[in-house]
Amino acid sequence: MTSAQEGPGTPPRTWSRSLFTSLRLTSLRLRLVVVFSLIALTAAVSASGIAYWLNREAVLTRTQDAALGDFKEAMQDRVAALPRQPTKDELDRAARNMAHGSQGYSVVLIGENPDGRTVVGTSELDAFTVDDVPASLRKAVNKPVAEKSDDGADEETYRLFWQREVEGGTPYLVGGTRVMGGGPTGYMLKSLEPEAKDLNSLAWSLGIATALALIGAALLAQAAATTVLKPVHRLGVAARRLGEGKLDTRLRVSGTDELAELSRTFNSTAASLEKKVADMSAREESSRRFVADMSHELRTPLTAITAVTEVLEEEEDSLDPMIAPAVRLVVSETRRLNDLVENLMEVTRFDAGTARLVLDDVDIADQITACIDARAWLDAVDLDAERGITARLDPRRLDVILANLIGNALKHGGSPVRVSVHQEGDELVISVRDQGPGIPEEVLPHVFDRFYKASASRPRSEGSGLGLSIALENAHIHGGEITAANSPGGGAVFTLRLPSGEGTGSGDDAGDGGDDGGTDQQAKKADR
Repeated sequence: MTSAQEGPGTPPRTWSRSLFTSLRLTSLRLRLVVVFSLIALTAAVSASGIAYWLNREAVLTRTQDAALGDFKEAMQDRVAALPRQPTKDELDRAARNMAHGSQGYSVVLIGENPDGRTVVGTSELDAFTVDDVPASLRKAVNKPVAEKSDDGADEETYRLFWQREVEGGTPYLVGGTRVMGGGPTGYMLKSLEPEAKDLNSLAWSLGIATALALIGAALLAQAAATTVLKPVHRLGVAARRLGEGKLDTRLRVSGTDELAELSRTFNSTAASLEKKVADMSAREESSRRFVADMSHELRTPLTAITAVTEVLEEEEDSLDPMIAPAVRLVVSETRRLNDLVENLMEVTRFDAGTARLVLDDVDIADQITACIDARAWLDAVDLDAERGITARLDPRRLDVILANLIGNALKHGGSPVRVSVHQEGDELVISVRDQGPGIPEEVLPHVFDRFYKASASRPRSEGSGLGLSIALENAHIHGGEITAANSPGGGAVFTLRLPSGEGTGSGDDAGDGGDDGGTDQQAKKADR
């Protein structure tokens, strides 16, 4: 039906993965086989049961009718010819003559001799006696039934009665009647064991046929499952490859059935997805290149403007009081613009995947102390960190993270800010807690979004809205994470988790190159 194209560079399937896939397919295959088998079993058992019942009734009815018919004729031909009050010898002789017929049954005859005593004649002594006749059958035989005679008068007559009995596991047919107009009463006993054996053989034959039908259904179900599941498996493999980013994955399609149509739909969807992803990647690359180029182009004039503003700032005391506020505004906005450009360049490096780590063994307490000392935050920050806790990290990027988190806490939560450090297994955990009102619940999911500001009324605030986003990216490149929450006692708490082992994160020991030289300035700004 369909098959996935195996392009060059496709990694070989591992044994465990193949086994897992095989088990999953076997589970579905098993369900299909079970359903097919149950349907076949139900149909075969129903057909066999009906066939057995019909044959059983036909065999028993034919044997029963033949035996009872022969017994009735024998009663009419032989017993009716006896005297109305026969002797025991006459009854024995008549019973033996009746039993020697083609049906092979035993006979008991009951009559009255001339002395008025009951006499019994049997075809086989002790083989079949009056005691072997069911009481219900004797009662039915001896009960007269009134019928109309030819001249319309009522007369007493007797009919032929029968019933089936099972004794010792062997089925028997027992029948009885009485000679019309008075005379001996006769009972016959015929074994149905040959018929039972024939029916057992038939049952075994039907059982074997049912088993063969079940096996055949299972084989057909297996073949059907293979026919259906192979294309489904290939479609699953193709979908998995597509999910792994191999957007050129396609299925070879043949046929016109539903699975072929599904494969065509998959190919169409994959082609559309590939085109859209390519377009989005091109637009993203163009946008990223534009931001990077713009940032680089702005650095040269900003450097000159920054030098001029620094001179103006130094001469602020000698300026005209009417001009001084304007100079302070220019200085402030120039610094803000310079920080924004540096932040944009850093974000561009993260998006392009060119940011790298320069790893070193860092004493965490010393690093935090240096961070807050460089920014004159010593009086506003309480540090709870034991000396000697070290980790393999990038010192500059850790400084960026700490500066953003602590500065953010001071700016929005107020001092004192408490910074605590401890280890949980192989993780280094740094918590920054402020004393402010906390973060609104609707803001919490967005605190790390780029350019996000909690208050829309301060769009011209000092921060750019990139500080926490850059801090999070620096944590991710180390293989760590930053979470924000509200402390039960009040205030916001940001928790930084970093792996303390060597070789963490996605970076390496290579430096960032010249593009990263100016990013130290971004640590001076911390924005929520």
